[in-house]
Amino acid sequence: MSFTIAASELKQIIRNRSVLISATVIPLGTSAMLIFGREAFRNFPAGIGFPVASMMVSISVLGLYVTAVTTLAARRQTLFLKRLRSTAAGDASILAGLVAPPVVISAVQLIIVLGVLTTVADGPADPVLLVVSGLLLVALMLALALATAGVTRSPEHANVTTLPLALGPIGLAMWIGLTSADSAPIVKALLPSGATTQLSINAWNGSTALGENLLLMLPTLGWIAAALIMAKITFHWEPRR
Repeated sequence: MSFTIAASELKQIIRNRSVLISATVIPLGTSAMLIFGREAFRNFPAGIGFPVASMMVSISVLGLYVTAVTTLAARRQTLFLKRLRSTAAGDASILAGLVAPPVVISAVQLIIVLGVLTTVADGPADPVLLVVSGLLLVALMLALALATAGVTRSPEHANVTTLPLALGPIGLAMWIGLTSADSAPIVKALLPSGATTQLSINAWNGSTALGENLLLMLPTLGWIAAALIMAKITFHWEPRR
């Protein structure tokens, strides 16, 4: 059932130009700009890790988070969520099918842009840690999307409700990449996506202790748990009267 829903959603994304642009063109365009300007980042505190982390955050935010919130709000407004709930599919299966396309699209984009960057620059010092940071970032954006969808009345309203968590992580990635690791590290790590951004930088540049990286995972896990709790409280399956 999840596969059928996912296939239907993928067709909807392809047909919707505005969603398709936010899910593919903007993240890939931003990534291309960062890749072409990679040499300029070598003298920055985070080095090549800066464009890597920025690309990962941009793709996850614009391609996954914003698209997932807009999709869920649109399907609720058209009563599609309510109709799906009357079928044999469970709640988890329905939600998995609806968010699967933006997850897959974002994952493919990440693989492509990181693969290109690896061919034109030095590869990651710790590929396993890079994969872990990417998975944590995807999980975080999915949890935040479910929480935001709970307070989003319509796809048009999503333009407002997603704005803080769309601009915030991208701005945070810029702040982390452009400043020293000793500059307000606790504040950076505790903000949404701050820890995953630093993990991505550490994974690409290397020379970071295992204990430090493990500690950086904790804030992200905390945000995921908090977002899922909020989603459980606020998420609804039909328009509020």
